[in-house]
Amino acid sequence: MDLELRHLKTIRAIADAGSLTRAATALGLAQPALSAQLKRIERALGGALFERGREGVRATALGDLVLDRARVVLPAVCELQEEAVRFARDGAEGYRLGGTHGPLLGGLVDRIARSDPGAPVTTCISWSEREIAGGVVDGRLDFALVGVCGESGPPEAGRLAWTEVARDPVYVMLAADHPLAPRTEIDLAELAAEAWTDVPGDGCFGDCFAAACVRAGFTPACVYETDTASCVHLVQVGRAVGLCRATFPVTPGLVTRPLAGAPLMWRHLLGWHPEGRAAGRSGAVLGHTRAAHAEALATSAGRMPAPSPREGARGDTSLVPPGAAPPA
Repeated sequence: MDLELRHLKTIRAIADAGSLTRAATALGLAQPALSAQLKRIERALGGALFERGREGVRATALGDLVLDRARVVLPAVCELQEEAVRFARDGAEGYRLGGTHGPLLGGLVDRIARSDPGAPVTTCISWSEREIAGGVVDGRLDFALVGVCGESGPPEAGRLAWTEVARDPVYVMLAADHPLAPRTEIDLAELAAEAWTDVPGDGCFGDCFAAACVRAGFTPACVYETDTASCVHLVQVGRAVGLCRATFPVTPGLVTRPLAGAPLMWRHLLGWHPEGRAAGRSGAVLGHTRAAHAEALATSAGRMPAPSPREGARGDTSLVPPGAAPPA
């Protein structure tokens, strides 16, 4: 018979109780069953663990040796189990960030890594802000970095704490050789004949964009819904125009211009669970996110060098799709 943890617990229970009868009661066993189990344990260990007398049982020298080890092993195993349960529930200490394509998420990761270099940082990307918010509600993510149209409310507003990072007017994205590219501002009505490209999402931005187009006197004739890289390519080759956030990074072959009158607005939001494990770090993470937004805005405006391709300038585009509203 191999020695198991339950055997050590039995030995400790007998020693603590001082008699087989009291130990059997504590363990919920019949006294004969406990006696038989003790005999099997003693055979496996090669000798008697207790001496029996009128006043109960007393540990032998071998019993004392086993008890000394049991008093070390059992608490250690109990602590290991508790730590494993906490780890499975909460994950390792660190930062679990959720968001979608955009320079804010990359900038946030960079700042956290620099300010807290010993903490692991992981990211989860999705086109759906509802999915990202759900990850925070479920405890799989610590923070959600999303974007919403205008004054629209964020997902899971009743369960998560949300703070506005910044709000920006929505820009139009054009090929560098587009006839309107030299302009410093473009009226939405001037784009009535254009095809549009977008990425999928589950917010209300599509409806808001359609309403803005109606107010401008037209309905978009063609919309290509595709991934971010393909959206950028379609604009670069002149097949479509797109909408983007003011934080869209400088990209070869493209220009971004504000829309006259700012008919569409985009709000960057940071959310977390008020009772989550990372709630106490929300202030610091919010500060990092706002700094990332300021840098991205300055880079887009040409006041700072654009990120190099190695840093993922094109992979972190800040598209705002006509058909939906993805996270920031």
